[in-house]
Amino acid sequence: MPKKGKKAKMPLSDEEQLLLFQQKLLAEEEMAKKKERLLSQFLKDKLAKEEHNSALNLNKINTQWRTVLREVKTRELHKDIEILSQTFERVVDCKDSVIKSLARDLSEAEEQYAHALRSHLHSIDQLLALQRCRLGLLEESYTTELEALTKEFETERKTITDQHEKEIRYLQDVFMAMEQNYIESEYESKLEFQSIWDDVKNKNLEEKHFLRLQLENIVEDLWRRFQDVLKNYIDATEDQKIAFETLKVKDEKSSKEIEAQMRKIQRLQDSIIILKSKIMVHSRESEDQNQYIRKDKELVLAQLRKLKAQRTQARELSQENLVKLTLESNATLKALRKIVNKGEKILKLAEICRKLETEEEKVLPFYSSVLTPEEQEKIEETHPEELTEELAKVVVNYTGMENFWKRYNKVKLEQLSLQHRHAQLSEINGKLRAMLRQYLDGISVGDEVLSQLNPLFIVNHRSNLPQPLSAPATQPGDKPPPTTYNIIEAAHVISHTL
Repeated sequence: MPKKGKKAKMPLSDEEQLLLFQQKLLAEEEMAKKKERLLSQFLKDKLAKEEHNSALNLNKINTQWRTVLREVKTRELHKDIEILSQTFERVVDCKDSVIKSLARDLSEAEEQYAHALRSHLHSIDQLLALQRCRLGLLEESYTTELEALTKEFETERKTITDQHEKEIRYLQDVFMAMEQNYIESEYESKLEFQSIWDDVKNKNLEEKHFLRLQLENIVEDLWRRFQDVLKNYIDATEDQKIAFETLKVKDEKSSKEIEAQMRKIQRLQDSIIILKSKIMVHSRESEDQNQYIRKDKELVLAQLRKLKAQRTQARELSQENLVKLTLESNATLKALRKIVNKGEKILKLAEICRKLETEEEKVLPFYSSVLTPEEQEKIEETHPEELTEELAKVVVNYTGMENFWKRYNKVKLEQLSLQHRHAQLSEINGKLRAMLRQYLDGISVGDEVLSQLNPLFIVNHRSNLPQPLSAPATQPGDKPPPTTYNIIEAAHVISHTL
């Protein structure tokens, strides 16, 4: 029997194949992730090294650049310090000259002050002497007038005292006479009064006695009649008396009740009166308070109207002022913007000009006057101007602009000199261009060149220049004819000479 061979591999199913494929994919993904991790770690390490190296290199470059900048800055600072030292010395010299001039002015002012003080003291002494003389004269006149017034006063006093004594004596005599007359009349009147009083007393006693007798008789008759009438009345009014007694008791009770009620009424009336008085007082006080309040109200209303009118006026004024202020502020803002723009332009131009300044201009920006004293005197004589107060004020206001005008005049002079130089150079350039054009025309050959005059174009030993005629006789005073020059190229001469 033949040997059995190895068992043949069983074919894999689809699910197993998918699992194997997925396992391979997972393995490949893990390998790729490991490679990516390694690469990222390597790149991170390399990046960190590069950053470290770049930081070191930057620090080295910065240190070297700082050293270079320090050297440049030190050079610039040395130059600036030299310039500043020169400018400082110049400013110190200017300040010294100003201090000297101020000291000179101060000494002159002190001399003027001393002279004015001496003149003032002299005038004060004169005024004091005049015042003393005037005081002496016034004192003499005062003493004379005082003596005259004292004399008049003494005389008037003597006359008044004499008259007063005379009047006192006269009054005393009158008083004594009136006292004597009064005493005599008083005594007589007392005697008359006593006699009349005795007569009246006797008459009254007699009349009293007579009337007493008559009245006793009349009284006895009336008493009898009264007793009779009383008996008749008692007899007739016994019943009424009993009723009266009962009524009297009732009356007493009612009277007591009435008294109690009256007391209550009186109390109530008193309370009513008190309340009425209080009401009257309160009404008066309230009326007074109301009147005061009305007056205060009227005053407050008047003040309120005034305040409203003032407020309206103030509001109108404030609105007008606000409008004016806004207009003026807008105008000032525009003017200030223009000034700021102009200042910025000036500063920019100053920076540009500062860059273009020379070392001499940086050191000495303000040149001194170049004119001699004789020339300055001539200028002052040609332009005499009397300094008025207004002109002096204007000059004082513009004293700070002297240095500016110096620099401006210097720049203006340089501008004029440059313009003059530009004109000279343009004239020389025009001449040289004309000569060059003439030379080029002589070298080149063309219709234009042949049609024009050319000294270098010679045919048969003749040029196309017009031959000068025989010189006419020049008369005195005539201008000489213009001279003509033949221009020969230097290269041609050199080639023939060599």
